[in-house]
Amino acid sequence: MTLSASSTLRVGLLVLLGVVLQVSGFAQIQVLGATPDLTPLIVAAVALWAGSIPGSITGFCVGLLIDLALGQNVGSSSLVLSAVGYAFAAVSFMLEIEASVSALVLRDAVVTTILNVVIAVPLFGLVRRVIRPVLLAKPVGRRRRAATRETGPLGLRGLEI
Repeated sequence: MTLSASSTLRVGLLVLLGVVLQVSGFAQIQVLGATPDLTPLIVAAVALWAGSIPGSITGFCVGLLIDLALGQNVGSSSLVLSAVGYAFAAVSFMLEIEASVSALVLRDAVVTTILNVVIAVPLFGLVRRVIRPVLLAKPVGRRRRAATRETGPLGLRGLEI
């Protein structure tokens, strides 16, 4: 993705909309004690489609907006979401938990993951549609089969006689 006024405006509007929706709407929704988190999904979607550097910049901006909107310590969410944006596009990593974890924590983690997966499918498509015109390389779409040619005798399709 090139750094242009159009790309900055598109991603900025996505970030602003995502933070407003997260703070005003999604924060109050609870399913089995877990709340869906829209902001890491937006950061991950931008990182997936645009790369690690735009993903980490987007993560920083989203974190800064969240911290300012909620009145938290400025910088904590920015640091975490910057790492999410960079790591999602550049590095695959595994998380090992050696301490014992209660069933409630596991239930909340599973429910939050399921909610985020349900939200991620339409959100990634929306982000792709919004920032697609400003991407340097077009994302690979579905490959279509080449049409079969009907010329030539039976069994020798493709041969032109």
